[in-house]
Amino acid sequence: MERVLDAGGGPRIVSWNVTARCNLACAHCYIDADGEGSPGELDTAEGMALIDQIAAVGRPILVLSGGEPLLRPDIFDLARYAAGRGLRVAMGTNGILVTDAVAERLSDTGIRKVAVSIDSTDPGVHDAFRGVSGAWEKAVNGIRALRRAGVPVQIHTTIGEPDIGEIDRIIAFGKSHGVRDYQFFFPVPTGRGEDLAGLPPEVHEAVIGRILAHAREPGFSVRPTCAPQFVRVAARMGLDLSQWGRGCIAGTAYCRITPVGDVTPCPYLPVPVGNIRREAFSDIWHGSEIFAALRDPDSLGGKCGQCEYRRACGGCRARAYGVRHRRGDACGGPVRPGDPDGDILAEDPCCPYEPGEITHD
Repeated sequence: MERVLDAGGGPRIVSWNVTARCNLACAHCYIDADGEGSPGELDTAEGMALIDQIAAVGRPILVLSGGEPLLRPDIFDLARYAAGRGLRVAMGTNGILVTDAVAERLSDTGIRKVAVSIDSTDPGVHDAFRGVSGAWEKAVNGIRALRRAGVPVQIHTTIGEPDIGEIDRIIAFGKSHGVRDYQFFFPVPTGRGEDLAGLPPEVHEAVIGRILAHAREPGFSVRPTCAPQFVRVAARMGLDLSQWGRGCIAGTAYCRITPVGDVTPCPYLPVPVGNIRREAFSDIWHGSEIFAALRDPDSLGGKCGQCEYRRACGGCRARAYGVRHRRGDACGGPVRPGDPDGDILAEDPCCPYEPGEITHD
């Protein structure tokens, strides 16, 4: 068995935060987006040059995200250009600005999928989490507009309170709007969400199982995100793992580019490994020492490094880094004072599994 994970010719997914400007004030925002954005964001020419560099190393999915990407005036030009270069373009949006006209323009760019954030079927809960009254209604209207325009929709949900029933309600709501693709995000202590308490490990595990229970439906896609233990849970449930691939793909099949061109392993792991204004994207992807470490499962520390699932799961590298870097609460309990500071290779504190305890339902 090869020791180092094969990164292939290039990444499978690249997420580009095209701006840090946003029209919401979400409590968990990893990029700490606001109404102003970041000074020195990549301009249109730099964005197109970045797209060229990404296309030169493969044909990954390019996720145009933010902030709120629809606040960027050239977003349709960038999306169209990326699609023309052969990239599979997707967008992550809060949905507020998606009207019928915007949905039609998105469809015309060649975008293959638009993800809209819906955190609860209760408008009040969603609006409180997103920081703006009326956000839920506008997001739902955005989903309807996208569906009318024939644009495939994915629903993104951040797991807040440990109300497992909300998972079923979100999926039922999505089905009623023709949505069959869902990602459920588990909080990571970074950005504005650095002080958000995570779920206790046992609850974390139960929520993963509840999400995966919906994976048995043909033509239906669900994925727990920032919870790579789902691979182990899915195996225990007898699910076909080929639909997902590896649990944590930070730096192995995935990377993020910030509004100012920094490259990081994932959006929730704010550790720059290079900047595309100074280095070619291919050189960063293939030459980063941090990426090389993330591609070596045997470099993991703690119980993640001893676990028989380390190649398939890998533990959440962002959570391992974040909770230690900030000395905050994680997964329902405080971080031990002796833990390493900001160690991306440390064990994932939200995983209750002890290596060797293989069980099957």
